[in-house]
Amino acid sequence: MTDTTPTLDLGPQTWALAHLAEGVTDEQLADPTPCPEYTVRNLLGHMVGLTVAFRDAGRKDLGVTTDTSPDSALPDLGPGWREEWPKALAELAEAWRDPVAWTGMTRAGGVDLPGEIAGLVATDELVIHGWDLARATGRTYTPDPAALQVCHDFLAASVDDPSRGEIFGPVVPVEPDAPLLDRAVGLSGRDPRWTRR
Repeated sequence: MTDTTPTLDLGPQTWALAHLAEGVTDEQLADPTPCPEYTVRNLLGHMVGLTVAFRDAGRKDLGVTTDTSPDSALPDLGPGWREEWPKALAELAEAWRDPVAWTGMTRAGGVDLPGEIAGLVATDELVIHGWDLARATGRTYTPDPAALQVCHDFLAASVDDPSRGEIFGPVVPVEPDAPLLDRAVGLSGRDPRWTRR
């Protein structure tokens, strides 16, 4: 590991997501989200799956959870998700507190990638999908400031990457003085003005 290898405590961001999840009602599971193909139920299923995948990627515990593409099937929720997801979020944060997680190679979504990049992708997923969930359920969302800055910088660095279209939608223009979260959301291909109705 070098002095330039970024590390980030994902605990505050995972806590923010666990807090958001507490407020999701069963009646909201069929509601739309900023991800056009996902209802709240599908979004939560995706978030639970990515949490487990990036937990195991951080642990370098490679297998089914890290080999499965997120596009392999429409994600769904298991019956115990309200108990299982907060536990997996805490485990993800713990896995990435180990500096070794940010080094070497690992795998997520069936893609081999450096640990450093996997950590940045995990941060992006946690921050942006947190916004998706908050918007879809009408909740106030305050991501961890450090995680938000890492997410924004990661997305900004991808703008000119020709392969970004495989992961993100076209950038949605946002005022340069807009809040950092709005700018990150726009860079992810979402409209920060999206509303449920």
